[in-house]
Amino acid sequence: APAPRAPAAGADTAPGASHGVAVLKRLIPHRYPALLVDRVLAVEPGRRVVTRKAVTCNEPWYRDLPDETADSGYGYPAALLIESWCQSAALLAAWDRAPEELAGQVALFGGMSGIEVVGEVLPGDVLRHEVTISRALAGTWIFEGATSTADGRPVLTVDSVMTALRPSEVLGAPAHT
Repeated sequence: APAPRAPAAGADTAPGASHGVAVLKRLIPHRYPALLVDRVLAVEPGRRVVTRKAVTCNEPWYRDLPDETADSGYGYPAALLIESWCQSAALLAAWDRAPEELAGQVALFGGMSGIEVVGEVLPGDVLRHEVTISRALAGTWIFEGATSTADGRPVLTVDSVMTALRPSEVLGAPAHT
């Protein structure tokens, strides 16, 4: 039987509605340890999503830190902060697509500009990503003017990111001439 779609649009924006890991795994291919979104808090399909990611000290990127590492040594890696935001964008792009449309597809991110980490994220912080689509055309989306906060403090700003949903074969080995 085909995998169920994300909840219907009418339920997506209901006050207090949220969607957990089961919905995330139906929409994007990321899995442990690289699934960096925990919950969709609100979604307006084709327009906007708000997600949450709780950062914990038990994440694999912290495993090799010595026991005497100061709290400041547990800064969440900037690349993972950006990746978590990008996964939120991928969720928004995939939200109103049928599972058969997503099968064999991969979201390719590029054209990133104005991405700036403006605050530190530590274990115990809860990230809140807000992603808005400014333009969409034939499997390509442009996201603009986005922010991420950790417990209400700004930690990431994003001016513009472009993504495209393409067949996974495009990631195959390049042809040699």
